[in-house]
Amino acid sequence: MSNARAPRWGYWVSLPAAVALWAVVAVILDSAVLPTPLAVLDSLWQALQSGELLHHLAVTLRRVLIAFALAMLLGSALGLWMGRSATANALLDPLLVLFLNLPALVTIILLYVWFGLVEVAAVLAVVINKVPNVTVTLREGARSLDPKLEQMARVYRFTRWQRLKDVWAPQLFPYFMAATRGGLALIWKIVLVVELLGRSDGVGFMLHMAFQVFDVATILAYSLAFIAVVQAIELLVLQPLERRASAWREAGVPHA
Repeated sequence: MSNARAPRWGYWVSLPAAVALWAVVAVILDSAVLPTPLAVLDSLWQALQSGELLHHLAVTLRRVLIAFALAMLLGSALGLWMGRSATANALLDPLLVLFLNLPALVTIILLYVWFGLVEVAAVLAVVINKVPNVTVTLREGARSLDPKLEQMARVYRFTRWQRLKDVWAPQLFPYFMAATRGGLALIWKIVLVVELLGRSDGVGFMLHMAFQVFDVATILAYSLAFIAVVQAIELLVLQPLERRASAWREAGVPHA
C-alpha cells in the first residue's frame, strides 16, 4: 500500500524542492540565462493573457495526437503481424532494425526536402520515427501469447472477436500500455523538433523564436506549459485507464 501511495505524496515533496533549489541558484547566479521561477511564471502569464500560449499549445497537441494515433495503429498492426508470422518477421525485421537506428533528425530533414515544409511532412516524420518502437514492443507481446489459451479458444470455437477480446487483449494490454507511455513521451519531443525546423506555429516554433533572442524565460515557460499538459494526460487518462484495464484483465483472462 505504501508503494502505491508514494507517487502521490512524492509530487508534493520533490517538485517543490526542485523549484526551491532552482530559485536559490537563480538568485545566487543573478544571470539572464537562468531566470527565477517568478520570472518564468510572469512570462507564462503574459503568453497566456495574449492568447499565444493556448494557440501554440493546441497546435502542438493536435500534431502529437494525430501522430500518436497513426503510430500506435500502424505499429500495433505490424507488431502483431511480425509476432505471429515467422515469414513476416523474417522479411520485415531488417527494415525494422534500419528504421530503429535512423536518426529522427535525418527523417525530418529528408521529408521536408522531399515534400516541402507542409503539415503532412511534419506529421509523417513523427509517425515514421515512432512506428518502429511500437512494432518492437507489440511484437514481443504477440510472441508471448499463451499457446494453451490459444488451444482452449480453438477447442471452444471462439469467434475472432471473442479471441481478440478475451484471449489476446488481456495478454497484450501491458505491452500496449508500455508502447503508449513510451510513444507519448517520445512523440511530443520529436514534434517540437519538427516545429522548430519547419513550421510557423506550435511550441517548437515559439522555442525557436525565443532562442533567437536568448529569451530563456519564454523557453522555460512554453516548455513547462507543455510538460504540464502531457503530465495531465498521464494522470487523468493513462493511469485511470491502466487501473481499470488491469482489473478487467485480472477478471477477464480465462485459465487454461
